[in-house]
Amino acid sequence: MGFGRFLIKMNFKDFIKQGTVRKASIDEALAKSLIKNAKEDMKFFNSLNINENSCRRLMTNYYDILRSILEAIATLDGYKIYSHEAFAYFLKEENLAVKFDRFRKIRNSINYYGSDISIEETKENISEIKDMIKILNNKYLKEVLR
Repeated sequence: MGFGRFLIKMNFKDFIKQGTVRKASIDEALAKSLIKNAKEDMKFFNSLNINENSCRRLMTNYYDILRSILEAIATLDGYKIYSHEAFAYFLKEENLAVKFDRFRKIRNSINYYGSDISIEETKENISEIKDMIKILNNKYLKEVLR
């Protein structure tokens, strides 16, 4: 079963019912802080070489940067999200949701199951994550980024 079919069975409101997402006050200061930290992290990780020793850590850290951007967007929408999976459902565009969920699964395989990732796959994923961050920044964070 593909993620697209799964999206039909679950939705963002289901996570609210489960308590893994809560309505919260809009917090522009928190969003700005998350974005600032994500930018600084991106600058640092961009300075590192992707090699056999670094690819696992770089993949998980770029995922965390992406998740921070999504958290900033959610904060501006008045949500506190406690589940990485819920972020995929928070994304309204299925293509971005599918990509985020794929990155989440890769990150979980690395962190929780000791999986390896190739240098090539890491490079491709990081490139996609960077593109996704640009799309999200342009679409949802233009006002905050000024």
